[in-house]
Amino acid sequence: MTTPTSSVPFSDRLTAAVRRCRNPVVVGLDPRVEQLPAGLQPADHSASASAAAYRTFCCGVIDAVAALVPAVKPQIAFFEARRGKLHGFRFRDPFDFKSCAPSATPTANDQILGAGDGERVTFSLLKAYGAGETAYLRPISKPVAGSALVAIDGAPLAPGAFTVASESGIVTLDAAPVLGAVVSAGFIFDTPVRFDIDRLDLSIDGFGAGHAVAIPLVEVRA
Repeated sequence: MTTPTSSVPFSDRLTAAVRRCRNPVVVGLDPRVEQLPAGLQPADHSASASAAAYRTFCCGVIDAVAALVPAVKPQIAFFEARRGKLHGFRFRDPFDFKSCAPSATPTANDQILGAGDGERVTFSLLKAYGAGETAYLRPISKPVAGSALVAIDGAPLAPGAFTVASESGIVTLDAAPVLGAVVSAGFIFDTPVRFDIDRLDLSIDGFGAGHAVAIPLVEVRA
């Protein structure tokens, strides 16, 4: 009777694989979107497109080296560098990363930031969820650099007429809007998060079957 692979200790499986391949070398998988081959570059840099490109690349590498090396090693340096829960980072939520619907293109009139008073020149990026008095206004503190569009009373401003801080979401206008003028904006944004675990559990049952069981994230709020 054949012993199920999952019941054999990993060290024994690794030793057997080294002997079978006559090679102790391990291939590391450390994909970076800017280093992917031209034919695998995602059409856009959304989380879903990048993840699909990474998957295609990694699976291709695994298929190519499966008969040559005893194992592959997915790099978890990013998790280690964040020290589990200790340090936060920017995360592109594939379901909520625009001032508009995920399938739409942001416009300068997507979200209302406030109204002018003739003196105020700074406004915080916001995204409304719901409508009316029950709407939740979410502060957006991590806009993607260069993605913001701003309008006053529906008229888009030229790019040089405002600045947006990518680490705070503060919009600074060159001139104060007149009393009552509506300031609005459209943008792409990341969510500040941290890992909600200090230990990363991995399941590595064989080529093509390695995966993290769960990687929970928690949004970091100021």
